Amino acid sequence: MGDPGNAPGLRGRARAGRPARAKTVPVDQAVGLALAHDLTEVRHDGEKGAAFRRGHIVREGDLPRLRRCGKEHVFILDLAEGELHEDEAAVRLAAALCGDGVAPSGGPREGRVDLVACRDGLLQVDREALLAFNLLGEVMCATIHTGTQVRRGQRVAGTRAIPLVIGESVVREAVRCAGSGVIAVRELARPSIGVVVTGSEVSRGLVQDRFGPLLERKAAALGGGIAGVRIAADDEGEIAARLKELLAAGANLLVATGGMSVDPDDRTRFAAELLGARDIVYGAAVLPGSMCLVAYVPVPGGEIPLVGLPACALAHEATVFDLLLPRLLAGERIGRRELAALGHGGLCLRCEACHFPVCPFGK
Repeated sequence: MGDPGNAPGLRGRARAGRPARAKTVPVDQAVGLALAHDLTEVRHDGEKGAAFRRGHIVREGDLPRLRRCGKEHVFILDLAEGELHEDEAAVRLAAALCGDGVAPSGGPREGRVDLVACRDGLLQVDREALLAFNLLGEVMCATIHTGTQVRRGQRVAGTRAIPLVIGESVVREAVRCAGSGVIAVRELARPSIGVVVTGSEVSRGLVQDRFGPLLERKAAALGGGIAGVRIAADDEGEIAARLKELLAAGANLLVATGGMSVDPDDRTRFAAELLGARDIVYGAAVLPGSMCLVAYVPVPGGEIPLVGLPACALAHEATVFDLLLPRLLAGERIGRRELAALGHGGLCLRCEACHFPVCPFGK
């Protein structure tokens, strides 16, 4: 067979500094050691396949199968002090990367450990920490986009050591980069949306409201509902009064629809001021939905988000509201910086068939 230390693949995946070495060990003495290469067996159907993959840690229960493959000796990896096999490294890396609401899906598979969401919620990735982790070069972690709404059990990331044998010091540095966790899933509050539909044309019965049913559908998709729908003319006092009614009805999110353009009759921003709203921000770097308002209305013991939703929500399946809703329900505070940051990825492609959220919008 030639020198197993020079077997194809071993040198290329070794830690920088020396190639991964292999030595011959009797099968009975191989328990707990890592195989240096794949072991092939002939299956019952006459086809050949790998009985054990390179890097497999031999267990007591593997010995009968190894003998059936005709193996009395195996080549195992010879790890020097301060080196780790890729499987052990992947387990350590996965544990360090997991924040609240994320866990390894199981043990390593071919040197990789997948991370899954432990609950429904909003994925949050510390992108700077992830970059520092991946810049180490001998370890990697790939995730789906931060801000993605995920389901319990969904795969959200994968990590591994790139070489078959890696220095323990590199793994320790990677763990340090991960800090208290790079990837987390924040639980979403169940939405109870209070809706005020503004516009004299609606209050006079000239135009039928379509916002109420739309927002009810979006709330239901997140396991919630509507606390109530009120109609108000283009008057800030009346809009503010209707919003107060919805707070009393138990709304945990207020939405005032329409009334967000440059028209002098549009009064939503002034109604927010009458409610004593804090941190009123008007305008988002998103199309559709640039004329959006976000504010926070003080209530006993805290505050409730208020979203001023422009009329474009009626014409498009996905708008700025769909980007903001899960983040607000996850307790994220949205201000000027957050609305400005939406500009990267904030242009809807207006596809003939909408596939949101499985699309670039908001990513």
